[in-house]
Amino acid sequence: MKILFTGGGTGGHVFPIVAVVRELRRIYPKRDLELFYLGPKDDLSLIFLSQEDFVIKTIFSGKLRRYFSFQNFIDILFKIPLGTIQSIFLLLKIKPDLVFSKGGSGSITVTFSAKLLKIPVFIHESDVVPGLSNQKTSNWAKKIFVSFPKTEYFNSNKTILVGNPIRKEVIEGDKQIAGELFNLSFSKPIFLILGGSQGAQAINDFVLRILNDLLKNYEIIHITGRENVKEVENEAQAIVEKDLEKYYHPLGFLEEEKMKHAYKTADLILSRSGASSIFEIAGNGKPSILIPLPGSAGNHQSKNAYIYSESGACIVFEQENLAPNLFMQNLQLILMHPDKLEQMSQSALEFSKPLAAKAIAREILEFLMLD
Repeated sequence: MKILFTGGGTGGHVFPIVAVVRELRRIYPKRDLELFYLGPKDDLSLIFLSQEDFVIKTIFSGKLRRYFSFQNFIDILFKIPLGTIQSIFLLLKIKPDLVFSKGGSGSITVTFSAKLLKIPVFIHESDVVPGLSNQKTSNWAKKIFVSFPKTEYFNSNKTILVGNPIRKEVIEGDKQIAGELFNLSFSKPIFLILGGSQGAQAINDFVLRILNDLLKNYEIIHITGRENVKEVENEAQAIVEKDLEKYYHPLGFLEEEKMKHAYKTADLILSRSGASSIFEIAGNGKPSILIPLPGSAGNHQSKNAYIYSESGACIVFEQENLAPNLFMQNLQLILMHPDKLEQMSQSALEFSKPLAAKAIAREILEFLMLD
């Protein structure tokens, strides 16, 4: 049984693939299950995928942009045709029984090649607004899995609402271990701030503006992004009051083993609103403040955030409306009403679909066994 996965460009595409693969191996531990990954060469994504016992192959990847760019000509005339030729060759060589796509750059050449070779294709869309690759692939996909109940564009007859696959391990953190890892005092509520893989600088700058006010009420774990951590540390050293320094813990990046403990110990989380972040926060039952990334494709982060906010699990701030006084007032209201925090936590758990990866894995296996 050969299953080939494709998709890539960001962790939001790769982490759900990892979650589905782990569930496939749990449900079907037999040795005749062979898993392949075919997608763009992205160093960070390949690091995560290489830990999951894939056979990994990379191809040229072009991006279909929704705006004018000379790079479009290079991608459409050279990279995408080359990626398609590579995909056809590798699919003929591997002979997978099914292709599962998470969308993103590089996936369209693989799924189109699968269509030409009459290989069944399943796709999963994380966001309310599908990316262009998944929009195109949906026309020939056998099944379309979605995260949000109001996902746009797709044919409802082929659509299955499952939620966004999250790694089971990220909801298995331990508060005591978190205390040791991050040197927490636990004398104040823990505020986890996630800069995000994109647009972290804007969040970091805003947090630094109000850092002393935040630290008077919260102990903070601040994930700044790898490239930003030194700059944030230096600025924080210059502005944080001496008696508050022990409550601030800036870090560049957390791998899965540490991230799960940060999630577990947090009383409140600030984050961008990519689907993976939302569903990991929800799976851990944590109240959150979401700041959508401005200019995200199809404005999908904003739409994700507002649909999630309808559940009562989060508060949404548009980045252009971030003002220190207004933000701190909202934070104080939350802090003064523990029942509100509890209600948000419960709403997050009710929104989460922690069995999404298992549901997709079962659908894949049932399809292959009945085929």
